[in-house]
Amino acid sequence: MTPDLTKQVLTSTAETVLARRYYLKDSEGKTDETWESLALRVASSVAEVDKETKGYEKLKDDFFKMIYRLDFLPNSPCLMNAGTDLGQLSACFVLPIEDSMDGIFTAIRNGALVHKTGGGTGYSFSRLRSKNASVRSTQGVASGPLSFAAVFDAATETIKQGGKRRGANMGVLRIDHPDIMDFITAKEDQTKFNNFNFSVGITDVFMQAVENDCDYDLIEPSTDTVVKALNARMVFEKIVDLAWHNGEPGVLFIDSANRDNMTPQLGDFEATNPCGEQWLLPYESCNLGSINLSRFFKDGEVDYERLRQIVRTATVFLDNVIDCNRFPIPEIKEMTMKTRKIGLGIMGLHDLLIQLQVPYGSKEGRRVSGEIMTFIRVESEKRSVELAQEKAPFPAYDSKINAYPARRNAALTSIQPTGTVSMIADCASGCEPYFSIVMVKHVMDDDRLIMVNSLFEKIARDEGFYSDTLMSKVADTGTVIGHGEIPEKWQEIFRTAQDITPEDHIKMQGKLQQSGVDSSISKTINLPNSATREEVSRSYITGYNLGCKGLTVYRDGSRDHQVLNTQEASNKEQMALVSEFGPEKRILPDTLDAKRYRVKDQHQKSVYIIVCFDENEKPMEVFAKFPFDNRVDLKDKSTMWTTTCRLVSLALRFNVPMDEIIKQLDRSSGHMLDLPAQLSKLFKSFLAGTQRGFASVCPECSGELRFEEGCETCHSCGYSKCS
Repeated sequence: MTPDLTKQVLTSTAETVLARRYYLKDSEGKTDETWESLALRVASSVAEVDKETKGYEKLKDDFFKMIYRLDFLPNSPCLMNAGTDLGQLSACFVLPIEDSMDGIFTAIRNGALVHKTGGGTGYSFSRLRSKNASVRSTQGVASGPLSFAAVFDAATETIKQGGKRRGANMGVLRIDHPDIMDFITAKEDQTKFNNFNFSVGITDVFMQAVENDCDYDLIEPSTDTVVKALNARMVFEKIVDLAWHNGEPGVLFIDSANRDNMTPQLGDFEATNPCGEQWLLPYESCNLGSINLSRFFKDGEVDYERLRQIVRTATVFLDNVIDCNRFPIPEIKEMTMKTRKIGLGIMGLHDLLIQLQVPYGSKEGRRVSGEIMTFIRVESEKRSVELAQEKAPFPAYDSKINAYPARRNAALTSIQPTGTVSMIADCASGCEPYFSIVMVKHVMDDDRLIMVNSLFEKIARDEGFYSDTLMSKVADTGTVIGHGEIPEKWQEIFRTAQDITPEDHIKMQGKLQQSGVDSSISKTINLPNSATREEVSRSYITGYNLGCKGLTVYRDGSRDHQVLNTQEASNKEQMALVSEFGPEKRILPDTLDAKRYRVKDQHQKSVYIIVCFDENEKPMEVFAKFPFDNRVDLKDKSTMWTTTCRLVSLALRFNVPMDEIIKQLDRSSGHMLDLPAQLSKLFKSFLAGTQRGFASVCPECSGELRFEEGCETCHSCGYSKCS
């Protein structure tokens, strides 16, 4: 370590995330690391590959500085496991599923081994024969891909119970599989496949059929024969409808991805990792890392010279990770060593654009972003070519097939989710714009802590428009747009994810894809709650035409949404209560919008909390539902929870202030997993969500879950449903 290295000061949020998830613990569970010792642990472990070379000490020092100063951070498994007995440093894996019982259950076993070490898995179910297709060995019929996907889901849920976090999966089915309609609608019921993201593998043939409003063929994979035809536009509209409903399934443009397959002689791409940015061949893995672009602003410009140095060092770092990695199964090691793929990405793009005073959603914003990504890609390839000369090209390189210079790595760049690592680096995630500039965090004694983006606070103070009142207003509205105190110039520059049009989101993704991304990009196309299905449709078509390899759209507030009809008997009972208590009590209408949350009690049993809202998105009624109400051991608990919910609902309809209800719930809580505690967490989330309505709740810290980079993530503690 360099003696005169300036001490890196981390934010309190970064220290919290590190302590919870990354710092090693002693035998008593106490934190046994600092940021400095963690950075040295990771740098030393990864540099060990070159220990016998003359440049070893300098390389280790360069790795350490790059991480410690937050110029570059590797993916979470590397930060957690480098230099430990586990030693599994990759985040992304794709495993094949062959059309046999042995192949299916081998894939389940392999997936369990990957999840155990902290990795996420992608599966294509497209090779499995369709439901009711003949099975010669048993003279029976097949149960279809979805039935086996349920087995994979159950296995993942079981593995979670023995580790820190459940595994994350991507499930893919080609658009021309006979069971595609069942797959598209599989997650309409949001109690199913909770350990999977589902995406449809879209082909060029299908997109052309959509454009021409004609039929396309469904092909039985076990016989490679056409068994049926469907109207493409009808199928496309169903995908759009479900994506509008709750964000799934996503779409993967599988032919677009395979056009950029650097090793076609080894096979075709079938699936991606859970967040969709890493296309991998069966049994391939990829280790990822991200350059923190917020650190490369100097004298009003992008500091390209220092960026070049970090790109070169990061390329060597990620290549070394391949050699010091401990792979979960031999097949993954063999395939990964053949192609030596790395995923060098970015985070803090929005921070850099803000410093350059360029709006994210503008044409200039896309031009600058594309220029930066091209620079990173070119410099990374230069260093990879040098590494091939120093060590060797990746073994699968074939100059007769591969029309590019011999290099060390078959793929170099992708843009991955950086949820927790960007929290450590205190910058915007990946290539996403900020979701909010000012946030409210609830602390002890129901106090509201206003958390202001550091760039916005500095500008607001320098230009004289900062005030606590204004910050509170921005937090409550969730946007800087429309506040007269903020100059229009800064309103444009600080537009956040939901202030940027879907078209501009997609154009940014398309520009980055075209400019220098080998694999793909994890990004969410944010849509307002009022967005129409036509806007979702237009987003998909635009993304396809721009060369994107996959898209995730999310309509604000669409997850866990359903309309509940109250029973006639319940209506009569509540009308009688209105008569008794007087006109101040709000009357329940026949239908209410609602959101449902699945939580666990102290025995890890599932319970569903359903919250109903009036037309102003104000909570009006709550229910607790046990999946198995007829079980004797749940009868008393069900009665108690039902009574509590009725009393809380009564308070809501008499407009008792939310903070007063929360205080009473907190005082009644005997365990963090009992009903009063769960309701309190939900209502605190509602208050934090302000105009965005009832926010999804982090199961670990009660913070607000936000849907970005293709996944729900908590910006308070770093929890992610996809890692």
